[in-house]
Amino acid sequence: MKENCVIQVENLSKEYRLGIIGSGTLRRDLQSKYAKMRGREDPNRRIGAVSYEKGETFLALNKMNIEIMRGERVGIIGPNGAGKSTFLKLLARITSPSEGKFSFRGRIASMLEVGTGFSAELTGRENIYLNGAILGMTKAEIAAKEEDIIEFSEVREFIDTPVKRYSSGMFVKLAFAVAAHLDAEILIMDEVLAVGDMRFQRKCVKKMRELAEEENRTILYVSHNMNTIQELCSRCVVLEKGKKIYDGSVEEAIRYYLDGSREEFYSYDYIDKKFREQVRRNDVTLMNAKFNGRTSNLFIDDEKLPLELTWKNNADVNGLCLRIEVYDSYRYPVTSFIVEDFYSGKRGKVHSQRLELDISRLTRGRYYTRYVFYTRRSDSKAFEDVEICAGLVFRKQMNDATSRRWNSSWGSVMAGKAELK
Repeated sequence: MKENCVIQVENLSKEYRLGIIGSGTLRRDLQSKYAKMRGREDPNRRIGAVSYEKGETFLALNKMNIEIMRGERVGIIGPNGAGKSTFLKLLARITSPSEGKFSFRGRIASMLEVGTGFSAELTGRENIYLNGAILGMTKAEIAAKEEDIIEFSEVREFIDTPVKRYSSGMFVKLAFAVAAHLDAEILIMDEVLAVGDMRFQRKCVKKMRELAEEENRTILYVSHNMNTIQELCSRCVVLEKGKKIYDGSVEEAIRYYLDGSREEFYSYDYIDKKFREQVRRNDVTLMNAKFNGRTSNLFIDDEKLPLELTWKNNADVNGLCLRIEVYDSYRYPVTSFIVEDFYSGKRGKVHSQRLELDISRLTRGRYYTRYVFYTRRSDSKAFEDVEICAGLVFRKQMNDATSRRWNSSWGSVMAGKAELK
């Protein structure tokens, strides 16, 4: 291992056998085997349960390789079943790998489930000492941190109550406080903060960042909350089907997770039945969308976005309106461009409309669009959507001078100047 490396993982794999291993008793196992030999249904299998052949396996983690340095705050993201929790369980030595190896320096404190390492019958105070003892700390070392743990946990009133009577939120508060304050060089967490309230989540994220920056602790954090990943982590790993598909900056990792960076730009039919099923009418069908006269979706500084939409009228259309919604790389809405009462046409007619969008105030980044066609029957009635379509992806880039004046964490839109009065 390198001098500053605290976790080194080499070709780490974890394989699980599918289905039930044994029926619980020898008699039932023999019944199942006899039924299979006779070509009959297993009498001990639950109705509707999937039957797996002997030897069928599932690769939860597939040849994982990674090095994590001291003081890094590493986020691990990916869809359900990607192998995130399996990876942390291997590092916490809850389960053993099927193949490969990993090495680490220092003590590991883990929070993989609410109350991991807690004894339900013991009080909160007793569990503080139990967890410290598991980490190899002396009673005097734990006692020196006891008051800080209780203060941070916000459960002082219940600290001498058995934790089996705690709510899930109280459990998380105490468990995090213990993990954060005891002397462990590596802290691994798996979505546990989702149980706590928002104020306590922010408090925990701030504490973890302080541990990494001021005490040089290493943090591994699994979450589906991209806000906390972005706020806490300095590096991010994306897992998919047990494999590492990206390891690098947090912003790019989140794009991979949201399938942004792998989505190519091109013009094509936007016919999405899932969207149309959500609206009451379908007067138009968008047939094509493109950036008129361009082969690239990259726009620099004050360049306008030339958009061309082609649609077919499925009925007589009067007073058609259009809303072009813009979302950032995390799929959060940024702004919308609105054109009202700009088109009327007969059934069966195909129409193309060119527009020019001013995106000069958008900062550097990747943006997604959605096109909403709607009508307004009268001023007294609400808008009525007639077609909602996924749109084209575009990228915005600014020159170096502008980029240096703006931090992406400040937002996606650059407002005007603030004038001193």
